[in-house]
Amino acid sequence: MGGVGRGTLRIYLGAAPGVGKTYAALDEARRRLDRGTDVVIGLVETHGRRHTAAMVDAAVLAGMAVVPRRSVEHRGASFTELDLDAVLARAPKVAVVDELAHTNVPGSRNDKRWQDVQELLAAGIDVISTVNVQHLESLNDVVETITGVAQRETVPDEVVRQADQVELVDMAPEALRRRMAHGNIYTAERVDAALANYFRPGNLTALRELALLWLAGKVDDQLDRYRAEHRIAGVWETRERVVVALTGGPEGDTLIRRAARIAARARGADLLAVHVARSDGLTGADPGALGGQRRLVESLGGTFHQVVGEDVPAALLDFARASNATQLVLGASRRSRLARILHPGIGVTTTNLSGPIDVHMVTHSEVGGAGFRLPRARRGLDPRRRVLAMLLTVALLPALTAVLVLGRDTVDLAIDILGYLIIVVAMSIVGGFLPALLCALASGLLLNYYFVPPLHRWSISDGNDALAIAGFVLVAAMVSRVVDTSAHRYAQAVRASAEAATLSVLAGSVLRGEDALPALLERARETFAMTSATLLERLPTDIPDRDGIPDATPDGALDGAGGGDGDHGGSGPHGRDGWRTVLSVGPDACTRPGQGAVDVPIGDDLALVLTGRPLPASDRRILTAFAAQAAVALERRRLAEAAAQAAPIAEADRVRTALLAAVSHDLRTPLAAAKASVTGLRDGSDLLAPDERDELLATADESLDRLTRLVENLLDLSRLQAGALSVFPRPIGLDDVIPHALAELGPPARAIPIRLPDDLPTVDADPALLERVLVNLAANALRHSPEGHPPTITASHLAGRVELRVVDHGPGIPADAREQVFRPFQRLGDRDNTTGVGLGLALARGLTEAMHGTLTPEDTPAGGLTMVISLPASAPPQPSIPLDGTGPHALAHPPNASTRPLPEASA
Repeated sequence: MGGVGRGTLRIYLGAAPGVGKTYAALDEARRRLDRGTDVVIGLVETHGRRHTAAMVDAAVLAGMAVVPRRSVEHRGASFTELDLDAVLARAPKVAVVDELAHTNVPGSRNDKRWQDVQELLAAGIDVISTVNVQHLESLNDVVETITGVAQRETVPDEVVRQADQVELVDMAPEALRRRMAHGNIYTAERVDAALANYFRPGNLTALRELALLWLAGKVDDQLDRYRAEHRIAGVWETRERVVVALTGGPEGDTLIRRAARIAARARGADLLAVHVARSDGLTGADPGALGGQRRLVESLGGTFHQVVGEDVPAALLDFARASNATQLVLGASRRSRLARILHPGIGVTTTNLSGPIDVHMVTHSEVGGAGFRLPRARRGLDPRRRVLAMLLTVALLPALTAVLVLGRDTVDLAIDILGYLIIVVAMSIVGGFLPALLCALASGLLLNYYFVPPLHRWSISDGNDALAIAGFVLVAAMVSRVVDTSAHRYAQAVRASAEAATLSVLAGSVLRGEDALPALLERARETFAMTSATLLERLPTDIPDRDGIPDATPDGALDGAGGGDGDHGGSGPHGRDGWRTVLSVGPDACTRPGQGAVDVPIGDDLALVLTGRPLPASDRRILTAFAAQAAVALERRRLAEAAAQAAPIAEADRVRTALLAAVSHDLRTPLAAAKASVTGLRDGSDLLAPDERDELLATADESLDRLTRLVENLLDLSRLQAGALSVFPRPIGLDDVIPHALAELGPPARAIPIRLPDDLPTVDADPALLERVLVNLAANALRHSPEGHPPTITASHLAGRVELRVVDHGPGIPADAREQVFRPFQRLGDRDNTTGVGLGLALARGLTEAMHGTLTPEDTPAGGLTMVISLPASAPPQPSIPLDGTGPHALAHPPNASTRPLPEASA
């Protein structure tokens, strides 16, 4: 076998045709051949370029094997494709397979060449391939907007992103145009049109920028993966990332716009907004304000994030470092000057701890408007607060005792008790119940020793004084308990509010259309600042994978489902101890519970595992909510996929039932007529007159033609529903198609007048399919037209479209029932609702839409129904660059005429 395990994929990415991707791929293959590697050329497209052809010849002379191409017949034409089986049988170490986005000829094992490449990689064969930026699925519409050329062939971005190496083959637009002018890309007769259209300097510059930015995104993912794998927490300023901290206050819009301007000054910079759901710091966020700020961030091209953290500066900086941010934008403090004196605040603390991250403090209209409040009162019962309360007790009780002793002659015992009670209450606020209780006991002893006769002795002579001190201790203890409980409840309420805000953000992400399961895991990983989040499922070894969720791919991601911005790691579909990776986001994915820092069981068969830091119990509670939602999302996905799988079956059953009911009559009628005619000819051949014999033959012929059309309609409809209908559009004149269509209908169609303008342009359509559409529409119009008023066929041209009208003068169809006639097996007509299987109009619309046209019914002005076919008109003939390559579109028909020449493509 050509390799051990899965092969590696190296892709050469180009911004436009002619930059030298294939040449670079062959050069790399030649270097590997010189090192003694077994390299073969699976398929290389030279497109007639002499330098590329010379490189192929040099490689062959150097000993590189060439696997012969496979010849494929399609619609009477011969094409050549990659011989996948031959390459697999040859089993080289490396195979060169050009043009990753190429569409294979119908009938091939795979629809796309990139799928052939996946089979080679799975067999352990390393592959060197090429692709242009205009063929990337995510950029296809952008390229069409820039160049005006629609690319019919695309490759999913994920296929290219998962390549082991992607190398940009870059060239300045001026150099590429010189290469074009020298005839190194297209032949001489095509150079002028190319330079004036697709290869304009502006187009090439924009395509070059797209290629650079796309590759920068992939490099960024690789860098994040490397930093996570090597536990690199420091900031690497490889790319500007601006993080703006939001509190949900009214100053948020100002901060966002300021951060957006900072990011705009550095081209390609990322804008990230983050809100910390917390239990101390600034006042709680307004959900409505946060929602508006989220929308503002996203409208400016940024992303919104929410994290949970007790220490706001630490949470902000942890997020900024994890995002490799270079700049952090904060709002100036809204607190009063006195509050800032007592505590430096989030801005100052964050700046002091930011390290290499630049911090921008932005002033706003709300500065200093929050007033004074205790900065630490919302932290609950932190151990440091208990220690502080003890220290304050040791300091304040002696000081108060000294003051009261000096005023013993003027202050009575009630004032003394009140003074100590104030200190006890203060200690309960600062340190909770236990420090306050100790303070109360100590206060009672001090009162007894210094202020209750006999003085300076641990005894009380007056019963009232004893009751007073005992009451003091009891009241102090009860007040401390109430204050302590209130602090606990307040901290819990604030924590619950933060958790609710986090879950609200999560729900909003899902409701806005994000795939629920990847969004849940990505939010869980981001919210708790973890390295990765993995959903595992217990899978007995003797039971196959459950329907609806396929095995994880070798990199751990769910097939066909992204996991947010994180990398998808894992170790294959089945982990050890009977666990399977359902979905993973971030690097260092786990394969079984217990491997990560935190794991949350979800029933008996699921577990959510996170790697990174240990989580406190308070965070585990909200993580449990994430886990429960993940289980629900997984079940919903499986139910949706099961429903999606059942829907075609139900539809097929419905169609099958309708078909059996419809064809029971329509098949029987022509078969019975043909059978009767043939039987009459066979049994009475000697007794029949020549005109009778001719009539029977005509009846048999007509019945068999009718049966043939019925079967063809059924086959075409089945291809449409299965998505297997092949369409080969090319410029075609309507005056060439209409006569052939009417000829199929026999003598009745000879009465149909055809009125076509002399200047009618050609249309881009498949001649065979357009003929089928016209046959069905004309047959329907003939059937419903009154005697002596045959239907008419007319055409017109407007705004780049050609409209072909089939006009009948029957009673017509009510406007509210017109869409019903386009459903299979419906009979709703002008006069006759009993004949015909009801496929003609449904098939006609399906075929028309397959050719990028429309079929709509209209009222005939004099009464009746007009079917309007609208098709794109072909552009006037001019020198243009056709599609290069060996695909069916390039060889089966002449290239489409276009106002803009098309770039290199592999059809």
